[in-house]
Amino acid sequence: MAIMQNALIGGMLVGFVASYYGVFIVQRRMAFLGNGLSHAAFGGVALGILIGYEPVYVAVPFTLAMAIAIVWIRENSAIAEDTAIGVLFAVSMALGGIFYFAKEGYGGDLFSYLFGSILMITVKDVWLATAMAAATAATIPLWGAWAYATFDRDLARTDRLRVVWHDYTLACAIAVAVVVSIKIVGMLLVAAFLVLPAATARIVSQSLRQMTVLSVAIGTVTPAIGLYISYLANLPPGATIILVQAALFALALAVKRAAQ
Repeated sequence: MAIMQNALIGGMLVGFVASYYGVFIVQRRMAFLGNGLSHAAFGGVALGILIGYEPVYVAVPFTLAMAIAIVWIRENSAIAEDTAIGVLFAVSMALGGIFYFAKEGYGGDLFSYLFGSILMITVKDVWLATAMAAATAATIPLWGAWAYATFDRDLARTDRLRVVWHDYTLACAIAVAVVVSIKIVGMLLVAAFLVLPAATARIVSQSLRQMTVLSVAIGTVTPAIGLYISYLANLPPGATIILVQAALFALALAVKRAAQ
C-alpha cells in the first residue's frame, strides 16, 4: 500500500511540475527542448554511476549546464535553438556512454532511468518531488513575464523586460524538472509528459492562463488514472500514464473538430 501511495504522490507532483512548464514549451514550439534535456540528463546519470554518487543529484547540475549552453548558443551565434539542442543532445549521450562503460563491473539497472520506475520510488524521492513542486510554485510570479516573452519577444524587449534573463531562468527550471521527472517516468517518456497535457489544454483553451490551469489539471490527474489502469491491467505504469494523456489529447482533438 505504501508503494502505491508513494507512486501516486510522486506521480501527481511530477505531473504538476511538468505540465506547468509544458505550457511554455508547447506555446514556444520548443517540444524538442524537453526531449533534448531528458537525453542530456543521461550524461549526468551515467556520471553519477561512475563516481558512485546518487545519479539524479549529479544529473541536476549536468543538465543545468546543458540548458544554459543551449540558451547561450542561441543568443550568441547564428545557430538556431533546435540545432544547438541537437548538438548538445549528441554530446551528452556520447559522454553518458563513455561514463557508463567506464564503470567496471557495474551491474546497476540503467533501464529504470530510461523507462521509469514509479513503483520503486521511496519516501526520499517523494520529498524530492515535493521540493521541486514547491520551487515550481515559487516561480508563479514569473509567469506573467514568461507569458509576455512567449507571445511577443520584441515588444517585451521594448518594454525593457529582461527577456534573455527570463529565457535562462525558464530553461534552468525546465532542466531541473526534467531531472526530477526521469526518476518517476523515465528519460524516454519525460518529453511526452512535458508536452501532452499542455498540447491537450491548448486545443480547448481560449487564453494562456486557461491553458496553464487546464494543463496542470491534466498533468496532475492523469498519473492517478494511469496508475489505476496499470494496476488493473498489469501494465507498465509510466507508459500507461503517457497513453492516458495521449488518449485525452486525441479526445480533445476529436471534440474540437466535431465542434467546428
